[in-house]
Amino acid sequence: MDRSLTGLRVLDLSRVLAGPWATQNLADLGAEVIKVERPGLGDDTRAWGPPFVKDADGRDTFDSTYFVSANRGKKSVTIDFSNPEGQEIIRALAAECDILVENFRTGTLARYGLDHASLAQVNPRLIYCSITGFGQDGPYAGLPGYDFVLQGMSGLMDMTGNPDDQPGGGPMKVGIAIGDILTGTFATSAILAAVEQRHRTGRGQHIDMSLLDCVVSLTSYQALNYLIGDRMPRRLGNAHPNIVPYQVFRCAEGNLILAIGNQSQYEKFCNAIGRGDLVSDPRFATGAGRIENRDDLIPQLESEMMKRTMLEWIDFLEPHGVPCGPIYRMDQVFEDPQVKHRQMKVSVPHSTGGDIPNVASPYRLSDSPVRYDHAAPTLGQHTDDVLGRVLNYDAAALKALRDRSVL
Repeated sequence: MDRSLTGLRVLDLSRVLAGPWATQNLADLGAEVIKVERPGLGDDTRAWGPPFVKDADGRDTFDSTYFVSANRGKKSVTIDFSNPEGQEIIRALAAECDILVENFRTGTLARYGLDHASLAQVNPRLIYCSITGFGQDGPYAGLPGYDFVLQGMSGLMDMTGNPDDQPGGGPMKVGIAIGDILTGTFATSAILAAVEQRHRTGRGQHIDMSLLDCVVSLTSYQALNYLIGDRMPRRLGNAHPNIVPYQVFRCAEGNLILAIGNQSQYEKFCNAIGRGDLVSDPRFATGAGRIENRDDLIPQLESEMMKRTMLEWIDFLEPHGVPCGPIYRMDQVFEDPQVKHRQMKVSVPHSTGGDIPNVASPYRLSDSPVRYDHAAPTLGQHTDDVLGRVLNYDAAALKALRDRSVL
């Protein structure tokens, strides 16, 4: 069965995480993704271990688990495009591709004649997606962009973490490179929008994706609390600025997430735990009142939550329609019955022999489902296949290019 993007070919000049995440999404959906890497070195993240993927004999390979997390389903081709011959190969591949994704610093590829303006002359239908820290223009356009720095600049870190007057208080980054993942996901959407536009116009276009833009957009309702309500976001730990009670509570054993999102749920919760007085109390009778009087309400709930264990609370509250849940360690995530049912852990064939585990794509399409044909490629695994099939290079031409260190 064809997948949704079968027939689209992507030239992937990106590395590390944001760009590779976007192109992995495209590969999952069926596009042919040709990942161009430096001969002998490859994507920086291949070396970001341990841990490393093990071969069929249990020995470490040269590929980190970080690398395989973002490069599933791609074909690896090694080309040195700092070499003029390598640049010609990239131009020839671009002429045969629908989409190009790159995340070099602004202006870098123009030095090689591989920028959008140059390649649009080679292939006017090419959809060219540039991913940078700060975008293609503005006072910071030439600066490198790092997820950690951009989490700070966007305001995300200032609203994440415990208050300054609590133990461990202070700004805190998210536990994954959320800016990279988010930008890669936004880039996927933008690329598919450009594909749809090309159906109507026959032309490709340039997509300018900025990590800073994407992480600023992530601040969403917190930003609007400030822009409209003139309320500066403050760190609340695991609490919510606009909903109370919506946070983590310590139990007799373990910790519980209580996610009460509306008045009905609040009333069900209070009545279930025998605290109807917290509904009738005028301080807590409305959502706005609970926000204003958070410091009076939460200590009363904290004492109530210590009366049962986390598992006892979940068993008790769920039948009452009160949203709640546990905080899992990673080993518990993949043992959860729902996670198992949704098959979020998949085994994917790897070229070194055997299968390796991957986290499944969240895309669920009824008529064109995601398939997991192969894991992240080894360095240069598909060079001969791609250049032979797409550009008609024969064995002698490939050998000559290798002899000149172009491949």
